[in-house]
Parts: sequence; C-alpha cells; structure tokens
Amino acid sequence: MSRKRSLRIIIIILLGISLFACGGEGAEPETVDEPVEEEPFVPYVVPEFRTVEFNGTVAERLDEVHIDSSHMEDGYIAVSAVSDMRLKFRVVHDEEKYNYDLPKDGTVTFYPLQLGDGEYIFYVYKNIVDTKYSELYKERHDVVLKDSFDPYLRPNQIVNYQQDSACADKARELASQASTPIEVVAKIYEYIIGNVVYDYEKAETVPKSYLPVPDETLQTGKGICFDYAALAASMLRSVGIPAKLITGKVSPKELSHAWNMFYTEETGWVTAEFKVNSREWTRIDMTFSANGVNEEYIGNGENYTDLYQY
Repeated sequence: MSRKRSLRIIIIILLGISLFACGGEGAEPETVDEPVEEEPFVPYVVPEFRTVEFNGTVAERLDEVHIDSSHMEDGYIAVSAVSDMRLKFRVVHDEEKYNYDLPKDGTVTFYPLQLGDGEYIFYVYKNIVDTKYSELYKERHDVVLKDSFDPYLRPNQIVNYQQDSACADKARELASQASTPIEVVAKIYEYIIGNVVYDYEKAETVPKSYLPVPDETLQTGKGICFDYAALAASMLRSVGIPAKLITGKVSPKELSHAWNMFYTEETGWVTAEFKVNSREWTRIDMTFSANGVNEEYIGNGENYTDLYQY
C-alpha cells in the first residue's frame, strides 16, 4: 500500500472518531449560530446653528436706545443702549410680564419672545432716583413665529453662548458620540453632573442682578443652580435640541431654584418625574442630580412651580 493511500485512510478514520465523539452514529451535526452583525454607528447630525444678530441699519433709534425688531419672527428682539443711568427692558404678552436689566454701555442684548404668537408690548425704563424709573420707550408689535421652537434654540441674555463658545464645542464633541437626540441629552446631562459641583460660597453672595456665563461654569467646574441650568440649555441648544431654562420654586420649603426642560420628537417637552443620580430621569435638574438632594424635594414634578422660562 502506498504512503499516500495509508495517510488517506488514517484521516478518514480520525474523522469518523471525531464524529462519533460528537454524537455517535446517526447524530445530527452540531449547529452554530451565525454571528449577529451589529448595526454600524450612525452619529447624530447637528443641525445648522441658530444665531442672533443686531441690524443697526433698521433699528429704531431713540436718544439713548436702539431697538432692532426685524428678527421677531425668529423669536427674539435686540436692544442696544448708552446711558448714564440704570435701564430696564420689559416684555409684556397678555398677562405675562418679564423685566430685564438693560446694559447701559452699548452692549447689544438679545431678549427671547418665548410667550408664543400674539401682541407683545416692549418698554424701556430709565432710573431717575432710588428705585423710581421713567418710561423712555413703548411699542406694540404683533408677532408670528416662523418656528415655535426658535426662542429655545437661540442664545439670549440669560442663555448666553455663541457658535464658537467652549460650551458649544464641548456639546458638539459629546453629540458626535451619540446617535439620537435622547442620547445627546444623556451625554450632556452626564457630563455636566460629572464635572460641575455646587458653589456654596457663591450662593451666599450672588447679587440679584446676576447673569450666568456658561463658558465660565464649564471652565471653573462649579456654579449655582442658575449656572447649571444656563450651561445645560446652552449646550443643548447649540446642537439643535430645544431647551428651556426655568426659574421658580420647589416645595415644601419654596426653595428658589433653576432647572431645565428639553424637547425631542420622541418625548415631547419633558416635564414629568425625575430621579436623582440615576439614568432613569425625565426632568433635567442638573443641580440636584450632581450634588444630591433631600428626599423632601424629590417627587413627581408637582412640587415644582414654574415662574419664568427663558
């Protein structure tokens, strides 16, 4: 018998032994599940950035105040003023009234038209003496928004950021690691609560006129509830997710507080129960989630009283 023929017989015998060991005569060969192919990662696409601008050529000019109302359909009005006295800007819509500090050094400031369509009345007041103000300007405008989400997708005096802000850069970085708007919200939420701590000293000394600076909060890694909420709203808006900054009260002690709400097509406006330090959240309260909170403040959302939204 040739050597090749001998090797062929040995191989056949060994194969037979292997099949017998796996099940014996007549046994069905073992089946192996085909590997499940994972769907390729498709990153979230950040929509075009919605900016704000001041058009000085069309602004209504008073002695001390320039008011650009040419972008009201985009959800904001722009004001610039120069004065030797304190100034206030008031926005009235139906029964709702918002009062803002108006910088007196010529800084262009953007104010949201977050109260929906309808008639708005705008006022500018100048401080005369002590707490007394005189009216410099009053104008009525009928507003029809092109997009009801616009006021919550653009910067304003309270939610103050730009396309090249550090917080916007970080938001885009986090969004690139997500596939859906909900995942983007989760990434931003987890980042903020993991990197910003509550500033108790600041909370004791902050003035009533204080305005948050999101990039500063991002850099220092600390802030009060107003800072948390402004940073969250800035980061979410900069990547195309409508977000509200809410100020109000939290019972049972009527705690003055600031928090957020967000919108996606999947969830609608999120306003329901939240859970502290858990991924199973719906209401975004960055301050409580990052630092913990007494159980008396945790509920189904009914203990939150919304006063203003920006």
